[in-house]
Amino acid sequence: MVSKVLLAALVGVAQCASPVQYADPYPAIAPNYNYEYGVNDGSYGAVFSQQEERNDYNTAGEYRVNLPDGRVQIVTYSAGPEGYVADVKYEGEAVYPEEKPYSPAPYKPAPAPYKPAPAPYKPAPAPYKPAPAPYKPAPVYHAAPVYKPAPVYHAAPRYHPAPAYKPTRKYGFSLVTTAAPESKKAAEEEEAAEEAAEEAAESRY
Repeated sequence: MVSKVLLAALVGVAQCASPVQYADPYPAIAPNYNYEYGVNDGSYGAVFSQQEERNDYNTAGEYRVNLPDGRVQIVTYSAGPEGYVADVKYEGEAVYPEEKPYSPAPYKPAPAPYKPAPAPYKPAPAPYKPAPAPYKPAPVYHAAPVYKPAPVYHAAPRYHPAPAYKPTRKYGFSLVTTAAPESKKAAEEEEAAEEAAEEAAESRY
């Protein structure tokens, strides 16, 4: 265990003693270039150009511009550790258009306002009156006939005479030749009177 610890310590010391060197992927290289361009546009009159060259940290160049007054502006410049230095000069002479003296236009009075001729009179057309529509009387409303069912004929009631009274009891008589006592005779007379009354009632029907 102690040997492992000592080995690890020796490896760490060795790494600290000899650090790994890495190459810089973007080394500091001094710029070095030159370019030049020019424009001469006959349609619009633009004429200018530039030229520049750089070596390490020293830059020099020149650009030219044709000015509207006919001159050419030339700027020669240089830049470096000492700063920026420009030399400006012009070639040619400025030419300006001739200025004409001011002469106002002759006075002309404003024309009279335009008055159109009045339009010829046209009477308004007579208002349109449509012909009256032919008379159509309103339709007469006839109510639907009320349904009346046919009368039901009932036959006249037939007269049924009352049934004749028929006594259920029939009485008979027999002749008695023998004399009865007075009480019996009186009973017989009463019975005969009742039979006579019944016969009289039957004869009525």
